[in-house]
Amino acid sequence: MSAPELSTDRLLLRGWRESDREPFAALNADPEVTEFLLGPMTRAESDAMVDRIEASFAAKGYGLWAVEVVGGPEFVGYVGLWDPTFEAPFTPAVEIGWRLARSAWGHGYATEGAQAALRYAFGTVGLAEVVSFTAAVNVRSRAVMERLGMTRDPDEDFDHPRVAVDSPLHRHVLYRLASTAAPSTARASHQASSSS
Repeated sequence: MSAPELSTDRLLLRGWRESDREPFAALNADPEVTEFLLGPMTRAESDAMVDRIEASFAAKGYGLWAVEVVGGPEFVGYVGLWDPTFEAPFTPAVEIGWRLARSAWGHGYATEGAQAALRYAFGTVGLAEVVSFTAAVNVRSRAVMERLGMTRDPDEDFDHPRVAVDSPLHRHVLYRLASTAAPSTARASHQASSSS
């Protein structure tokens, strides 16, 4: 199954193209973009991630969409749905996540794209709940989660098993959004079509 296309007023969430790999590798090598992740990625690691994303769409019908700005850059990062691959009290779960190039920060693209992905998650996929998580110190991503209507229970904060214990990123916060509690922007029907 190829990735379905989701559109918003300003964005196209689409399947990945071969031409996306180079700018994605540049994004993943940017220390500012990866500040709250496990660190910059090599080109091989970045390409392997694209391969896993494409496999997720093929196997599950959802994944991390490549984000294109309508009338603007053809690739600015990703937004979408992902299954965490580590064990935690809240797994198994489906996560909503995003990673955008610095040039795309500050425009509300993460929120706008995530709202489209949530509509797909709750409408097409039929998920009952979506989670999101980040390092406790990542205030920008936490703000997006809150704009999406997600809520946090401090009792569910956790230590990420893949982050060093002495790292300031070790402690993570968990946000949840149930389909029944989703804002109308995340419940409305979406426009989806098969990508070529």
